[in-house]
Amino acid sequence: MITNAVEFEKIHETYRPRIFRYLTGLVGEQEAEDLTQEVFIKVGQALKNFRGEAQLSTWMYRIATNAAIDKMRNSSFRQNAGQDFFDDPEEVEGKAAWMGEESPPIEQQLFRKQRYDCFMDYVRNLPLNYRTVVVLSELEELTNQEIAEILGLSLDTVKIRLHRGRARLFEELKTHCKSEDWL
Repeated sequence: MITNAVEFEKIHETYRPRIFRYLTGLVGEQEAEDLTQEVFIKVGQALKNFRGEAQLSTWMYRIATNAAIDKMRNSSFRQNAGQDFFDDPEEVEGKAAWMGEESPPIEQQLFRKQRYDCFMDYVRNLPLNYRTVVVLSELEELTNQEIAEILGLSLDTVKIRLHRGRARLFEELKTHCKSEDWL
């Protein structure tokens, strides 16, 4: 059982980037920022009751998944769902400089952004049951077993949804994204 503030701070520091990235794949960056805060408030409140029956990361992804589903059911979210939620190149460069990293050339940033935007546009258009498993697998790089635990599904169901989600995504990318975006 984890109860003190120092341990919570370690958990927050370790998992915040992962949870944020996961939520961004589901609801977009703009919504993910607030939702990540909500998830960690819930985690902080429930941490004293965490019994360790699942991995901490699995438990946290489950909280994040439930929060994202609740958000996507909200009518105001559906009205704003078409907004672009990725950084513009100037913001990417600024973040890299702030973190002490050398930023890639602007052309490379634009190329990456185009490719990622194309990919994410079609990920966001997948039905929720496919989108969730695709994001957990492809962006979060979790195993099928971990995804099954997070979503409370059987391993076979995860495999089927992942296969169908990837197939739909591949068809969309093949048809709509320019091939030079992927070279």
